[in-house]
Amino acid sequence: MASGSDRNPIIIGGLPSQVPDFDPEETQEWLDSLDAAVDQRGRERARYLMLRLIERAREKRVAVPEMRSTDYVNTIATKDEPFFPGNEEIERKVLNATRWNAAVMVSRAQRPGIGVGGHIATFASSASLYDVGFNHFFRGKDEGDGGDQVFFQGHASPGIYARAYLLDRLSAEQLDGFRQEKSKSPNGLSSYPHPRSMPDFWEFPTVSMGLGPIGAIYQARMNRYMHARGIADTSKSHVWAFLGDGEMDEPESLGQLSIAAREGLDNLTFVVNCNLQRLDGPVRGNGKIIQELESVFRGAGWNVIKLIWDRSWDPLLAQDRDGLLVNKMNTTPDGQFQTYATESGAYIREHFFGDDQRLRAMVENMTDDQILHLGRGGHDHRKIFAAFSAAKAHKGQPTVILAKTIKGWTLGPNFEGRNATHQMKKLTVDDLKRFRDRLHLPIADKELESGAPPYYHPGRNSEEIQYMHDRRKGCGGYVPTRVVRSKPLDLPDDKAYATVKKGSGQQSIATTMAFVRLLKDLMRDKEFGKRFVLIAPDEYRTFGMDSFFPSAKIYNPLGQQYESVDRELLLAYKESPTGQMLHDGISEAGCTASLIAAGSAYATHGEPLIPVYVFYSMFGFQRTGDQFWQMSDQLARGFVLGATAGRTTLTGEGLQHADGHSQLLASTNPACVAYDPAYSYEIAYIVQDGLRRMYGASEEHPHGEDVFFYLTVYNEPIQHPAEPADVDAEGIVKGLHRLSEGTSGSIPAQVIASGVAVPWAVEAQRILAEDWNVKADVWSATSWNELRREAVEVERHNLLHPEEEQRVPYVTRKLSGAEGPVVAVSDWMRSVPDQIARWVPGTYQSLGADGFGFADTRGAARRFFHIDAQSIVVAVLTELAREGKVDRSVLKQAIDRYQLLDVSAADPGAAGGDA
Repeated sequence: MASGSDRNPIIIGGLPSQVPDFDPEETQEWLDSLDAAVDQRGRERARYLMLRLIERAREKRVAVPEMRSTDYVNTIATKDEPFFPGNEEIERKVLNATRWNAAVMVSRAQRPGIGVGGHIATFASSASLYDVGFNHFFRGKDEGDGGDQVFFQGHASPGIYARAYLLDRLSAEQLDGFRQEKSKSPNGLSSYPHPRSMPDFWEFPTVSMGLGPIGAIYQARMNRYMHARGIADTSKSHVWAFLGDGEMDEPESLGQLSIAAREGLDNLTFVVNCNLQRLDGPVRGNGKIIQELESVFRGAGWNVIKLIWDRSWDPLLAQDRDGLLVNKMNTTPDGQFQTYATESGAYIREHFFGDDQRLRAMVENMTDDQILHLGRGGHDHRKIFAAFSAAKAHKGQPTVILAKTIKGWTLGPNFEGRNATHQMKKLTVDDLKRFRDRLHLPIADKELESGAPPYYHPGRNSEEIQYMHDRRKGCGGYVPTRVVRSKPLDLPDDKAYATVKKGSGQQSIATTMAFVRLLKDLMRDKEFGKRFVLIAPDEYRTFGMDSFFPSAKIYNPLGQQYESVDRELLLAYKESPTGQMLHDGISEAGCTASLIAAGSAYATHGEPLIPVYVFYSMFGFQRTGDQFWQMSDQLARGFVLGATAGRTTLTGEGLQHADGHSQLLASTNPACVAYDPAYSYEIAYIVQDGLRRMYGASEEHPHGEDVFFYLTVYNEPIQHPAEPADVDAEGIVKGLHRLSEGTSGSIPAQVIASGVAVPWAVEAQRILAEDWNVKADVWSATSWNELRREAVEVERHNLLHPEEEQRVPYVTRKLSGAEGPVVAVSDWMRSVPDQIARWVPGTYQSLGADGFGFADTRGAARRFFHIDAQSIVVAVLTELAREGKVDRSVLKQAIDRYQLLDVSAADPGAAGGDA
C-alpha cells in the first residue's frame, strides 16, 4: 500500500486538500525528522513531539485542522505488518469447519416442529475476526487470574458454539439443543450469550444492542480500579468488545467513549464488525460508516485502526501513485460497496474501475474472477493479526478496530450482502452444496439431500483440532469460560448493626441517611470495608454521602492535581488513585455499568466486591432498566438504592422526578430483591440479610446467591424508633411485620403501609381510635414484591403437587388472625400494594399515588392523591361501612371534617420538595 507521502494531494479530514508545496526540500526535512524520532525514540516520543507542535501552532495562531478522518485504506501499511506466527492453512481449515457447523446448527434449529430461529449472517461476516482472536490473543483463566474479558457480539453466538463443538467443549446433542433450553435440557443452548442460562460458559450478556460497548468500557475501568486498590492483579487482563456497525447507533455504544480516553484505558479494544448492514438494510447507504466512526472515535480520544482491504488490494494500492484508486475508495458510498458484494467481477470492473482510464489500466491484466475476489480486510487473517497486535501494543489510549466485512460471507449468493440476510435462517440443498464447496469440506451430496445437514468434525486426533487445543493452551485456557473462584466473605457480626437499630432518638432523619449511617459502620472493618464500591451519578452530596469524601475518597487514576476550592472544609472533595468512590458524572447508564462490573468481580476476577449504587429512584429502573436485566443475566450482586423515592416526597422537583412506580418495575426482574423500608432498624435487618445471601455461604448456595437488592429510601426526615424488644426479624426480611397493635377503640381494622407512608398509617391509627372508636393495627410491608413472589411460588407448588398438603402463602398466614378490613397504602401507585390482594384474607382496599407527580408541598400532594393520614381514615371507615360495622353517614362526615376535597386545606408537612 502506498503511504501518504507517496500520494498527492495531502488528505486532511477525509477530503483531498489543495494546499500547494512551495518548498518540497524543506517538507522532506520535516518528514525525515519525524521518521528519525519514530525510529530512534519510538512512537510514544514522536506522538508527544507532534502534540507539542500542534500546541505551539495554536499558540502562534496557525490553523491546524484536526485529522479526524483518514483515507479509506488500512491504517497499518503492508510494510509495517508483523510476522504472522500461525499456520494460516490450518487456521483456514478450522475456520471453514466452524463456519459450516455454525450455519448448520441454525438451519437444523429450523427443522419442522421446532422452528426456533437463529442468526447466521453476523458470524459469517466476523468469523475471521474471532478466529484470529481465539488462536492468538484471547487469554484464558488457567493461570489463576481473570484472563481476558471478551464481550462477544450476541448474534454471533452460533459461531462460538460451533468452535466449542470442535474443541469437545460442546456435543452434537447440545448443538441440536440450540434455543431449546428447557425441552432439550440438560443439552439446551441459550440463543445468545446468557451467563444465567449457561453459568460455566458465557461471562457477559451482550445481545441487547449497545450494552456490550458500555459494559466493556466500564469493565476495563473496573479492572484498573481493582488493580489500583490492590484488590486484584489485573495487569494482564485485556478487554475485547466485538460490536456491529449498526449497533453503534445506540446511544450507549458511543455515549461513554470519553471516559475510556480520559482514563487512558489501553487495556480496552473495540472490534467493530463493519459489514455495512443493519438488521434490515445498509447502515449508511449514502455515506461511509467507517469514516463516520473514525471521526467519532478520534474526536473522543481513541486510537483508531482501520482494517478495510485484504492483501489482494496491496499490489493495486502500490501502483496508485496519483491517489486515483484511494480517491475512488474515499468517494464510493457504502450502499454501492454493498452492491459490489452481490455483483459479478465484470460489474465491478465497469462500475468501480471504469470511471477513469488509469483505474481501468490497473486491472486490465486481472480476470473478472480475480476482480470479484478483491476482498475485505476483516476476512484476512494476516491483516487482522496485524491490527490486533497493534491494538495490544498501543499505550495510553483505548483502541477501536474498524474492520470491513461482508454480511453472510461464504454463505453463497442468496445470503452475501443481501438486505434480508439477517433474517435468513435456513439453507436450501443447493445453498448447502455451494457452501460446502466454498469451504472445501469432505461432505457427500447424499448427506445433504436427505434429512438435516450433518455437522462436520475432522476428528479429535486431526491436525486441525490438535492445533486448536495447542493454541488455546498457549493462551491460557478456553474462552469463553466463566469460573467462580471467590470464597465467601467473613461477614460483620450483629455489633455492626447495633447503632442504627437504636433509632434516631429525638433527631429526624431520612431513610437515606439511615442507610448511610449503617454503611459507615460496615465500612469501618478494614478487610470487609474495602470490598465496598460506592457509586453515584454526581449526587453524593444530595444523598448525604459527602461524609465519605475524606476517608474513602473519589477514584481518579491521575489523583487530584489541583487545590480543591473546599479544601479547608471537613468534608472537602478529595480525589485519589486509590479512591473507593466511583464518580461517573451525570450518567446513570455509566453508573449502572460500573455496578455490573463491580457486582460480577467475584466471578470475573475471583474477588468479591460489594457495589452500593445510589441514585434518584426515578432514574433507575425507568431509565436503565435494560441494564438491570443485563446485571441479572451476568449474575452480578450488590445493593441498589433508589433514593428520593416516592411520588410525593420530592414534589418540589416536579413530574419527571416523582417516582411512584419503580417498585413495580423492580418486581418484573426475577433477580431483584426489592424492599421499601420505613425505619432504620428495618434497613439494618434487610442489609444484613442481603450480605448473608449474596456474600455468605449456604449448602444450597456455596458461593452466594445470584441476586441483587433494591431498596427505595426517602429524603423526608422522620423520627426512627428503636427496634422493639420483640422485633419480628423474619417478618422484616420476608416482607411484612406488625408494627403497632391498636390499643384503644372497639371496632377492629388493619392498615398496611410501606416506606414513607408508615408514619401516615400510625397517625391514621391515632385518629381512628380517638374520633371513630376504631382499633386499627399498623403493619409495615417492607416488601410487597417479596410477599407476592413467595405467594406465587406457593401457588405454583400447589398446582403441581395436588396430592401433598397445600401450602399457605406467608402473607396469608401472617394476616390470618387479623380482624377487620385491610387498607394498604404507600407512596407508590396502587398496583404496587395490589400485588398481594389475592392472598389477603377478608376485605382489601389499596390507596396509591396513581398519575403524574407535580410540584407542590408534600401535604398537598398527599391530599391530592388521597394517601395521607386523613384519607387512610376515610378508606378504613368506608370498608367498615361496607361490612356494616359503621353507619355510612359517617363517611360524608369524615370527608367534610378532614376537608379531603380541598387540597389546600392539608397540612403542608415537613418542608422539602428538594433533594
